[in-house]
Amino acid sequence: MSPMEAQLLREQTKQKLDVRAHLSVPDMGNSPSRILLNEDAFVSMLYLERRRVERAGNRFVLILVDISRNLAGISNRERTIQAMTKSLAEGTRETDIIGWYAQNNIIGVIGTELGDATNQVVQERFLQRLRDIFETKMAWQRSASISVSFHFFPEESGANAGDHTANIKLYPEIQKREDARRVPLAIKRCIDVAGSAAALFFFSPIFAAVALAVKLTSKGPVLFKQERLGQHGKTFTVLKFRSMRTDCDARIHQQYVEQFIAGQVDGNSETAAKPVFKIQKDPRVTPVGRFIRKTSLDELPQFWNVLRGDMSLVGPRPSLAYEFRAYELWHRRRVLEIKPGITGLWQVEGRSRTRFDDMVRLDLKYARAWSVWLDLKILAQTPAAVIQGTGAH
Repeated sequence: MSPMEAQLLREQTKQKLDVRAHLSVPDMGNSPSRILLNEDAFVSMLYLERRRVERAGNRFVLILVDISRNLAGISNRERTIQAMTKSLAEGTRETDIIGWYAQNNIIGVIGTELGDATNQVVQERFLQRLRDIFETKMAWQRSASISVSFHFFPEESGANAGDHTANIKLYPEIQKREDARRVPLAIKRCIDVAGSAAALFFFSPIFAAVALAVKLTSKGPVLFKQERLGQHGKTFTVLKFRSMRTDCDARIHQQYVEQFIAGQVDGNSETAAKPVFKIQKDPRVTPVGRFIRKTSLDELPQFWNVLRGDMSLVGPRPSLAYEFRAYELWHRRRVLEIKPGITGLWQVEGRSRTRFDDMVRLDLKYARAWSVWLDLKILAQTPAAVIQGTGAH
């Protein structure tokens, strides 16, 4: 864990302890005393629990109990909330964490220490327990208006699963952060639209020259289209000028990327002082392709992705699906936290010659420290990185 991540964990823990003194304790009768965390405290605990799982490799379930319909149009809201909280306390374990996921609307329960039971078994057991408690404590009509949903972390994703969209319910702090940044993010989008439109116009002669060179020197289409993962794991089609032959085996790159992410690339090649993200002297690359990769001209069509809103001018590099499946759990946060971009911190601070873990840390650092000023600073540094061509292959 980096010093910055450790400091963030300490701050989150301190926040949790600070708010404990301000939490409400419902009347539980003879039941063991349970604390109903307020929304900020519960979101902080959910964040901390995800971080523990990332390090320890276990799992937890987030149970969301939507009581908004049950509370609609009643006068004794506080008494009803206390009754529901008591029911939840009786229907869950003492080690489970209870709090407001959305204040006065949705109560959350974080169920930890799930053992070896499958997710389906855990869900069935919790659901049956809660159903029995609610129907016993309330009239059937009132308990029927309560909706319960289950969200497991880590999220399940099979080896060949095509959908890598994140369950955003597990990451409420991301939505809160985006809400707080609404105006700066609107400015970022304006910069993206203006910048990408200007680039498409002013670089149009270069577009034409590169397209002609690709078409005349190798068989196949001018543009290369590939499925990538955008923010929250949503797929989109990224565009590049084709730099490889059309009869290539994609498994070569897939195997290399998996080894690189696992730290199994030694970087002892003739031109690399460190492991690199792209294969050096790749035999699949055409002579023209080698030049446009070195100069990053192959990425010019991505300005269209920026104009469409799939990408931003600045952000993490968009991930491939098979790359995402090879990620460690904490790596996946780079896909969740901010929209991917054409350039970013890792491009201007080493480009492809950055170890993968370091690249992810730079992406997470950018997501946490993001500002319009930081984007402008990275954009200003990008031309020099492109001209130097450090780490581009």
